[in-house]
Amino acid sequence: MEGENHTGLSQFLLLGLSEDPELQSFLFGLFLSMYLVTVLGNLLIILAICSDPHLHTPMYFFLSNLSFTDICFTSTTVPKMLVNIQAQSKDISYIECLTQAYYCMIFVGIDVLLLTIMAYDRFAAICHSLNYIVIMNPRHCGLLVLISWLIICWVSLIHILLMKRLTFSKGTEIPHFFCEVAQLLKVASSDTLVNNIFMFVVAVVLGMFSVTGILFSYSQIVSSLVKMSSVSKYKAFSTCGSHLCVVSLFYGTGLGVYLSSPVTHSPQKISISSVMYTVVTPMLNPFIYSLRNKDVKRALSRLLSRAASYRLKHLDDSSMEGSMPAICIRKLACIRKDLSDASESLLDMGMSSDLHSLVMTQQRSTAIRCTKNTEEQNLTGILEFHLLGLLEDSEMQPVFFGLFLSMYLVTVLGNLLIILAVSSDPHLHTPMYFFLSNLSLADIGFISTTVPKMLINIQTHSRVISYVGCLTQMSLFSIFGCMDDMLLTVMAYDRYVAICHPLQYAVIMNPRLCGFLVSVCFLVSLLDSQLHNLIALKFIYFSDVEIANFFCDPSQLLDLSCTNTLTNKIVMYFTGAIFGFFPVSGIFFSYYKIVFSILKIPSSGGTYKAFSTCGSHLSVVCLFYGTGLAVYLGSAVLSSPSKGMVASVMYTVVTPMLNPFIYSLRNRDIKSALWRLHSRMV
Repeated sequence: MEGENHTGLSQFLLLGLSEDPELQSFLFGLFLSMYLVTVLGNLLIILAICSDPHLHTPMYFFLSNLSFTDICFTSTTVPKMLVNIQAQSKDISYIECLTQAYYCMIFVGIDVLLLTIMAYDRFAAICHSLNYIVIMNPRHCGLLVLISWLIICWVSLIHILLMKRLTFSKGTEIPHFFCEVAQLLKVASSDTLVNNIFMFVVAVVLGMFSVTGILFSYSQIVSSLVKMSSVSKYKAFSTCGSHLCVVSLFYGTGLGVYLSSPVTHSPQKISISSVMYTVVTPMLNPFIYSLRNKDVKRALSRLLSRAASYRLKHLDDSSMEGSMPAICIRKLACIRKDLSDASESLLDMGMSSDLHSLVMTQQRSTAIRCTKNTEEQNLTGILEFHLLGLLEDSEMQPVFFGLFLSMYLVTVLGNLLIILAVSSDPHLHTPMYFFLSNLSLADIGFISTTVPKMLINIQTHSRVISYVGCLTQMSLFSIFGCMDDMLLTVMAYDRYVAICHPLQYAVIMNPRLCGFLVSVCFLVSLLDSQLHNLIALKFIYFSDVEIANFFCDPSQLLDLSCTNTLTNKIVMYFTGAIFGFFPVSGIFFSYYKIVFSILKIPSSGGTYKAFSTCGSHLSVVCLFYGTGLAVYLGSAVLSSPSKGMVASVMYTVVTPMLNPFIYSLRNRDIKSALWRLHSRMV
């Protein structure tokens, strides 16, 4: 192969972790989730340390620097990988590749030196506790971090200058998901002896210095702990366990990849090991090292308390009548407006570009051939589906139209009545009814996603739904279905706090936390919806255009796909298991605690009063989860489509319709609110 100077080289090709096109959606969702968790977790650590004076110590100063470095480290590699997967491209320019390699070396080196400095900090705190403040003074701490940055920047710059003298062949493939120095040296066309020597010298010096420093620090720590009492031993060593876990994970994978890359013959092993120290370790650092730390937990608790106190003080100064009612009204209005706006503009904001690009891609193609149907057909033929509905009997269509129209109107009017009663009555401005009004809003959106299209199809004697309309319906269906799922779990937690911690209920379930929980429910639902969209957007070939349901169910689209859907099924069922297992576990835990608290109440009247607010919620939970999870997890094994459709009616139509009756209209507070509303109107 003819070599050429790097000035003539326009780009490299990053092969990534896998070339299987069916795995790309799974890898995109997985790494996007890991990246968001990494950034948010480490930002939370930095915020807690900066805002709490109790954490202004050398240990947490170094920890905040480590969190900042981890954010930068992950941001150097993962975003480019996600862009390549989404754009279905493997290109990276020569300048971008060298820039990525440069910053990777910087942040890896800073991580190495910071872990060594943190070991030295623990050594000074345990072995020289009386002189700890003098030894680890602010000037010394800042100097250690500054020296680390200067050394690593200098070493990385030398690496890049040596790289610029190398030549590469045009279209060079890098068997990795980012531009790692060792991989670049392996694919270079010119002699890399000088680069390899420098790389190993730096690895040995940096690795030996760091590992020796850590081993020396912990040998001295162990020697000091032997001389202490058992209680002092545990307290002294408790701050070291998390650091040792991070050190073992980071050094074990990082140094293994860095030193063995020139001799290993398996690029896949290198890529997998690289994921461990480039993505997994930065993601786990907030959990392993910090979020399990009592000081950090207290700092976060104080931060939330100060925010809540400021909000309550602001309300008192404004002479508002009751802090909880006023806040719940405003939170309810804001959240309801956000959800409504998001539902109405989801197609324009989040989906239109993907769907438009997919349609344009299909229109540029000429023909497809499905493995299940050998007849060649034009791509414009799959831009619409046929919803078979519940029955094909034409004589029953007017009956179904009247039945589902009545159920839809009852559902919308009943849930709107709940929202109106909660919003208009100050006695209902409590967390319980705040969540209930959001559940009613989600139920209106949920049933409005499926039933109106079904009624239109019956009235027009048409079963057609466009490809874009099908994906839109599926997206909104996933959002509101997941919102119901999450809100039922939050409501179980609300009942747990009210019954098990009644004296602290107003403090725990403060307005800020209520709004935060609803916001998290919506964001998680949106993430679940987009994950389903990413899976569906990969389907181009379909064995049939007939969907055996009255709406576009994600599992039905999966069954119609001609391509190998094993990976997609794994992702879908894994997502279903997560959104089924964790909420159900939270509900079971909440009611487990509730039952034990109720058993301790001496009077039967108190027991009945405490449990009376839970019966309706349990009925809705059993109805929703029983039918929903049965359809979601059993769609692949049900031999009769009619059974799946009947179960779908239960959780898409019947459950939202019964919620106002089961959960609210039997409630005395709701009845009183409706009576007062009626009296004011009269």
